[in-house]
Order: sequence, then C-alpha cells, then structure tokens
Amino acid sequence: MRLKSGIFVSALLRRANGAGAFAAVRRRGAEEAGAVFVIVATQDGKAALYGPALPSLDGAPEDEGVRLFTPLVPPGSPESEAEARMAREARYDSDLWLVEIEDRAGRCFLDLARD
Repeated sequence: MRLKSGIFVSALLRRANGAGAFAAVRRRGAEEAGAVFVIVATQDGKAALYGPALPSLDGAPEDEGVRLFTPLVPPGSPESEAEARMAREARYDSDLWLVEIEDRAGRCFLDLARD
C-alpha cells in the first residue's frame, strides 16, 4: 500500500528540516495521490528538480509502497530551468505537490531510482 501524498510530504519536510536544510511546501496537491515534485536549491542560483520515477517495466516494484524519484533537471542546473519545467508540469497536472528544499550541499532526502 502506498503512503498518501500528504503524509509523504509531511515526512519529507521533517526529514529535511531535521537535517539542517530548509524545506517548505510551495504548492499543495491532492491529499490522497497527487504527484510529488521536489526542487532542491543550493542557494547559489543552481537547482535540481526531482519527480516521480516511471514504474519498472518488469512488474511489481522491489519495495511496495516506496516512492522513487528521478532527476528531471539535473543538479547544478540554473534555477530558472527547474522553475520552467515545474511550470510545464503544473499546467499538465493541477493536483501535484511542489516541495522546495534549500540546502547548500544539494541533498534531496529522496529515494532515487537506479538507472
């Protein structure tokens, strides 16, 4: 069973803020199952954007209920690229969540899909 998006986002905020980063919800989405996107800004004009990873092609995921993410805009990109990509995503999906994390080290605090 997959964790509700609202609960997942709440846990992500606690994890990031507890580790010394600053995290906040910029856009609240559907509580039950809205897609979650995360911008990680490094406070030097650079950022990364992470979004939901595509489900594996070989069937069930290895760990049921784990949300995997993939970089949509790679770390070290201009922050404007991440913002532009998010604007496109928001036009496509009005129920999405957007979390922004400001962290000098660029930590995303997410489980990333393997390539």
